[in-house]
Amino acid sequence: MRKIFLTLEILMICLAVSSSGEAAAQDYVAPPVTISKEKVKLDGKAYYSHIVLEKQTLYSIAKAYQVDIEDIYAANPSIKETGLKKNAIILIPVKEPAAVEEPGNDRQSVKADKATDRKAAREEKRRRKAAQKDFFIHTVRWYENLDAISEKYGVPAEIIMEINGLEGRKLKNRQQLKIPTNLEEYMEKEAGKAGDAAPEKTEGSNALPEKTGPDYSIIDRLTERNKVRALLMLPFNAASETPSSICMDFYSGALLAAKELGDAGTDIELSVYDTYGDALPITEERLAKSDFVIGPPSLKGLTDLLALCPESTSVISPLDTRTAQLVQTHSNFIQVPSPSIVQYEDLLKWIGEDRGVNDSIVIIYEKGIKDLRKEAEFQEIIGASHLEHSSFSYSILEGRDILDSLASKLTLEGVNRVLVASESEAFVNDVVRNLNLLIHNRYNIVLYGASRIRSYETIDVANLHNASLHTSASYYIDYDTPEVRDFLMKYRALFNTEPSQMAFQGYDIMYFFSEICSGYGNGWSAHLTSENRKMLMSDFSFIKTGEGLERNAVRRVIYGPDYSVTLVR
Repeated sequence: MRKIFLTLEILMICLAVSSSGEAAAQDYVAPPVTISKEKVKLDGKAYYSHIVLEKQTLYSIAKAYQVDIEDIYAANPSIKETGLKKNAIILIPVKEPAAVEEPGNDRQSVKADKATDRKAAREEKRRRKAAQKDFFIHTVRWYENLDAISEKYGVPAEIIMEINGLEGRKLKNRQQLKIPTNLEEYMEKEAGKAGDAAPEKTEGSNALPEKTGPDYSIIDRLTERNKVRALLMLPFNAASETPSSICMDFYSGALLAAKELGDAGTDIELSVYDTYGDALPITEERLAKSDFVIGPPSLKGLTDLLALCPESTSVISPLDTRTAQLVQTHSNFIQVPSPSIVQYEDLLKWIGEDRGVNDSIVIIYEKGIKDLRKEAEFQEIIGASHLEHSSFSYSILEGRDILDSLASKLTLEGVNRVLVASESEAFVNDVVRNLNLLIHNRYNIVLYGASRIRSYETIDVANLHNASLHTSASYYIDYDTPEVRDFLMKYRALFNTEPSQMAFQGYDIMYFFSEICSGYGNGWSAHLTSENRKMLMSDFSFIKTGEGLERNAVRRVIYGPDYSVTLVR
């Protein structure tokens, strides 16, 4: 039995070898040439758009389309140098239908017609060559958009749209686009055409009449539009094997904002610099040519930048609340992160709005830990609020011994609205724990605190919900809004990952300031105090503080006992 199996195995191997040899010996059959169904029009001439398959030759293609090889060369001059390449797209002239000879035509007439046709063909060939000198054809791939093609060839998207008669920015896969081979020459020709047709100045006036209609060329439109020139300066540490993920996320969000604005017609020039190690790789001249700079994030980096930057260029602080001090002395400085004092101002206002007749208001401080400057600021805003309240302070070492003392400040008849005026994680954690013990003892307590409380890892989140935390947050993302869901879909598709809060921050800042700058043009920053806009993660409104501008918008968030987190404003 074993011998039979062995014989069968040998036989199968032989058959396999035999079959393999026979297949190898067969001649390769070149794929047939299928006439393309896609046609494009170039300079009034129709062409087939043919994709070259493996092993196809000029002869087989010309034979299938019933044209001369020279006609293919004329439509695709580069083939003579590079030859046919697999998957290349070439243009094949559409052969005109043969003219039917009418009865009664003599041979002399036919000869004259043929001579005329040959002359016309030569003229068309000459015209095509001239056109190909000025333009070449780009075939749109499925993943390309107008901005990507514009960047690839260094030709503004508006010019590509104008040349190809595009009414919108949406492109189709394998669509043929004419791209000028020499942009400067094309611009000069268009400018010359516009100059020849331009109306003369009205006598006694320095202004030209309003330009509309066909004489209003793309050159005019490009000149008159407000172009946004933005700089992004972050410590990427790009030369390292582990670049900064925070900066990369911020940059990714900013890129998506720039892309969306570009798709909507805003002309944005974004330059990016790595400031790792407190480097400042930029000149005063380059800064002077820019509308605004986002970053660097650190106080030192911004201080050094402001010393170099001309007042005509705005400097935007993107991340650190401590940089707010720079608004006092720099007129071109814009502070985006709302300082904590703005949050406390809103919390005091919120307590006043919610207060009932029988409610008690208690403000808790940490004993022995004082920042005199912050203390003075805080006492000033409390005085301005005219809010009747009780003050209570203790040290963290006193622990649970303070429960009876704290309870004496509370009421059992109404709501006890407690504001914790501290950002020390250990102290805030102790306050939240003590308040939960009092809630267990039947006290109705609502806790008010700065947004940093939400990020403290040592605090049990369940205690925040139990105390119905009310917080005024500089940043909060409502994932149920259509705008945020749309951002998530686009970000995932573009970067194949989930966006962090830094990505949202980069998007909001880039989108808001670019849109304002584009809308108002020169002097755009002067209009910030009149603008109030809701972005994905932040609300944007600014006030004049000292010499510069400071964001003063917050979002109100409530932690419900049912473990919900709700954005209420």
